[in-house]
Amino acid sequence: MPDRSHRLGAGIDAGTECVKAVVVEPSGRIRGRAVVPTTGYFETAAQAALAAALEDAQLDLGDLAVVAATGFGAECVPNAVVTVAETAAHARGAFAHRRSPMTVIDIGGRDPKAITVDARGRRVDARTTRRCAMGIGTFLAFTARHLDVHPSRLQELAATAESPAVISSYCSVFAGTEVLERLRNGARREEIALGCIHSIAERIIEIGALEPPLVATGGVPEYFPGVVRELSRLLGSEVEVIPEPIVAGAVGAALLALEAGEGERKGGDGAAQASS
Repeated sequence: MPDRSHRLGAGIDAGTECVKAVVVEPSGRIRGRAVVPTTGYFETAAQAALAAALEDAQLDLGDLAVVAATGFGAECVPNAVVTVAETAAHARGAFAHRRSPMTVIDIGGRDPKAITVDARGRRVDARTTRRCAMGIGTFLAFTARHLDVHPSRLQELAATAESPAVISSYCSVFAGTEVLERLRNGARREEIALGCIHSIAERIIEIGALEPPLVATGGVPEYFPGVVRELSRLLGSEVEVIPEPIVAGAVGAALLALEAGEGERKGGDGAAQASS
């Protein structure tokens, strides 16, 4: 039987590569989670992710106080009564683990973002790369596939390279073409892996104003941890990866929605905060 002493919320982060769903308590404790590949039908993927997260939590939809959505396909999520901006969701999701001001670096399937978070876990500012540098997660998945290595082992492959292959384009489409050209011209897989990781880290640094403490969220830190290690090396400052960084946006969306509902009952302005 579910513990009904807790108000439970679900957050669904409909990203370009994966749809993430969580069931959380107001404390931030995750009761259930699921990650499913994104298809062309966001609604179907979101339904599958939420059903899997509820099954993991051994709960039913009726046990939830609220369902919140965030991410690229947020508008397509059924059952969601609140839509939360990605930067606000990742700020709150990271704050659930590190309850202090920080700079969150959200590195997902599309554009990386640098989010300034205050002492209440709220987004103060958010910046991203130039538009042509979008598609980081998709580019890394493309690279891993063509190098015939599991994404999580891309860093292991890169670690054996003496020097990186030059992947100079900031456009993810052109960078993918460069990977194929380097392979055709005889570059070693290890050199290409290192070159891609180095290129991604440089794109993120270009955002600027990455003030410590630095905390990483998103699918790239989950599946491509080498990018965060290279980013730390180039910055000369450690970038901390929160536990389960891929679900940070989903967690943050759920928590903001729960807090908004609590604010409404107390006559506060929580509902406005949830969608900010």
